[in-house]
Amino acid sequence: MANSTGYVVNIEKATRDNAYFRRVLHTAENSQLVVMSLQPGEEIGLEVHPELDQFIRVEEGSGQVVLDGEEHNIATDWAVVIPAGTRHNVVNTSGSEMLRLYTIYSPPQHPAGTVHATRAEALAAEHH
Repeated sequence: MANSTGYVVNIEKATRDNAYFRRVLHTAENSQLVVMSLQPGEEIGLEVHPELDQFIRVEEGSGQVVLDGEEHNIATDWAVVIPAGTRHNVVNTSGSEMLRLYTIYSPPQHPAGTVHATRAEALAAEHH
C-alpha cells in the first residue's frame, strides 16, 4: 500500500507470489523496492551500478552471487549488500526451483511501475 508517507507490504508474501523476472513495487525519491524471480539456471546478468547501492534478500531458493569476480553461495534468508561500482551478477544455480528475491536500490534504478515478465523482456527494455 503506497501513500505519501511510505509503503507497507508483507515482503515475504509479495516476493514468493511474484511470477515476473522483475517487478517494481515502490519507488521513492531515494530508494526503490523490487521483487525478482529467476528460473532454474537463469541469471540477472553481469552489471555494475556506478552511482547506487543495492541490497538483496533471498526469500526462496538457492543460487550464487558474484561480486567483482568473487563467487558466494546464497540461499533462503541470505542477504547481499552491493556497494556502488561493484560488478555483480546473481545466478539461480538450483536445478529445479525458482530463486525469489527482493532488492532495494538506493537511489532508484528502474522507472516506477516497471514490470518485466521475462529476462528477455528486461534486456529489450534496457537496450531502448
